[in-house]
Amino acid sequence: MMVSIITPVHNSANHISKNIESVQKQIFRDYEHIIIDDCSSDNTVSIIKDFIKKNNKIRLIQLQNNSGAGFARNRGIKEAKGRYIAFLDSDDFWALDKLEKQISFMRENNFPFTHTQYYEFDDKTGQIKTLVKCPEKVTYQMILRNGGHIGCLTVVYDTNFFGKRYMPEIRKRQDWALWIKMLKGIDCSYGIREPLAYYRTGNSSLSKSKIKLVRHNFMVYRRELKMSFVESFYRMTIFLVYHFLFKRKAKVKL
Repeated sequence: MMVSIITPVHNSANHISKNIESVQKQIFRDYEHIIIDDCSSDNTVSIIKDFIKKNNKIRLIQLQNNSGAGFARNRGIKEAKGRYIAFLDSDDFWALDKLEKQISFMRENNFPFTHTQYYEFDDKTGQIKTLVKCPEKVTYQMILRNGGHIGCLTVVYDTNFFGKRYMPEIRKRQDWALWIKMLKGIDCSYGIREPLAYYRTGNSSLSKSKIKLVRHNFMVYRRELKMSFVESFYRMTIFLVYHFLFKRKAKVKL
């Protein structure tokens, strides 16, 4: 098995079909799609089981307790059989050549950690609103400073290099915390400067999102990276400056 695709789901009945179909349409065929249901109360599971009847590449894991996306992803990683680990959340989807281009990029260049650009589209209208660009390289210092613009739905890492790496079991920013820890031991993550994935955006309050970003990032510095309060505060300040000054450069409205 070459690639294990990890998809946590929770009450995702409205979007999971689009997600699975985007995986099934991949030109690259050597994959397994591991879907971890985090105690959905709608008909998400029945939709997934209908797909399983027609496709043996899908594996469904049902958790006994609602534990959050980080825990669900980790369960999927634990069960994964592929050399490469890829992430795709339930309300997002991929371009049909995403895996083909990214796995070729990694194998030809011997890159252990990669990401791509992606589109943001509106949940209600389906209209593509933004192109989220990515740097050609993201280093440890860059991701600490400004987040690195690495979208979880674009990441693939090589277990032959890293082994299986797991996300901190926190409710928010667990993916960012993992990228930081992985980048601490390598030169950089390499970016494909082409949008190969589609990220669904809702209508959450922008001001509330900013406040939550500050709180969750600070806790990653303190709890996951074991920084002192002073260093965490300093890192958070630098992050905010870079995030709000350079965010416009990373996002292009379409």
